[in-house]
Amino acid sequence: MTSTKTSLPTIIIVGGGFAGLETARRLVNKPAEVIVLDRNNYFTFQPLLYQVATAGLEMPSVVYPFRRIFRTAKNIRFRLAEVTKVDSENNTLHTSIGALSYDFLVLATGTRPAFFGLDPSRVMTMKTTQDAQFIRNTILTAFERALETPDSKERKALINLVIVGGGPTGVELAGAFAEMKNYVLPRDYPDLDMECMNIHLVEGVDRILPAMDESSSRAAQKYLENMGVRVTLNTLVKEYDGVSVQIDGQDIPTHNLIWTAGVEANPVEGIDQVKDVKGNRLPVDRINRIVGYRNVFAIGDLAAMQTDEYPQGHPQLAPVAMQQGKHLGKNLIQIIGQQQPEPFSYSDKGTLATVGRNKAVAELPFGKFKGFFAWFLWMGIHLMSLVGFRNKVVTFFNWMSGYFRYDRALRIIQYQKPHKRTHEREPLEENA
Repeated sequence: MTSTKTSLPTIIIVGGGFAGLETARRLVNKPAEVIVLDRNNYFTFQPLLYQVATAGLEMPSVVYPFRRIFRTAKNIRFRLAEVTKVDSENNTLHTSIGALSYDFLVLATGTRPAFFGLDPSRVMTMKTTQDAQFIRNTILTAFERALETPDSKERKALINLVIVGGGPTGVELAGAFAEMKNYVLPRDYPDLDMECMNIHLVEGVDRILPAMDESSSRAAQKYLENMGVRVTLNTLVKEYDGVSVQIDGQDIPTHNLIWTAGVEANPVEGIDQVKDVKGNRLPVDRINRIVGYRNVFAIGDLAAMQTDEYPQGHPQLAPVAMQQGKHLGKNLIQIIGQQQPEPFSYSDKGTLATVGRNKAVAELPFGKFKGFFAWFLWMGIHLMSLVGFRNKVVTFFNWMSGYFRYDRALRIIQYQKPHKRTHEREPLEENA
């Protein structure tokens, strides 16, 4: 497939995560032909993937079809495709559906897990809807197997859980699994001794949630430990054989290690990546144009805009991606109209992380909070950020049901049959 050239400039956006989606939204019905490419036909609300993994939400509640998002946009087309190479000299993007010509190219391919030498085949990750469902299936299946396992060490290995990485994803996963252990699993598996199940959260630095204030980190750790999570700091997991892992000098038997310890930029062939930028991100100028390129831009987790305030680039968070996407969409219209683009400036609206029921920490411009109020803020902000009215309503009722009933009703083990992919390349992680 080769794109048909029109009188309007063609903008191709690669990746439909937070950054790519916001860019496209700012270009709706503007004087440009816009093509959005993604390897999935849906947008994923990644901050709530951990609730899919812990049986709190169904997968459709955190995704939304691109074609529904853009169905009223006359100038935006979505294509299910994967990028194979960028030919910047000829303004051509090579994809699994053919070559596409562009006037402006926006790369928003996000990140993938960085394993730092660990064997990725032995661990579970939390980047995609498939990852989240795999974690749920694996943990629930392990409990079923534990019921029939006579060997006590093997039984512990089946139900022990180790989460590596004390950022928001790791903290939220640990809290959600702790609530399952305390309120849900004892009723589902009365024949199992839940005291044998240990949930470990391992962080390589001296505190969890290192991007937040120390007081927030201490509060979150206290919440987790009161819920029964064993928090280990200043510890790096260097080896894991799929059976046990060394943590703080102890050999912990477990078949369930979830890796949330780091990410690196998804590679884009044809675009030179700079190795001295943390996480192999692409260096961009103040309008998110990739350094050394005339009409190729990078936004979100892929981009490293180095400023005095952020010498290593902005934090790889959804708010940064969304603000860069909105800003670039406006700038592209200005560039097309031969007007001067404006430099990007990040407005930090705050950071939130939830640990469990009535337990969260929040750092906002108007103050720092913890406990019920922070949890209420977290819930409201995430609920309103979901795409689609149905997703908001279904998520709200799931949360209310779980809150009053102390239950997680979506404890379904659902294996998918192997299917033949339409493209030869294996998909990378979903965009952020």
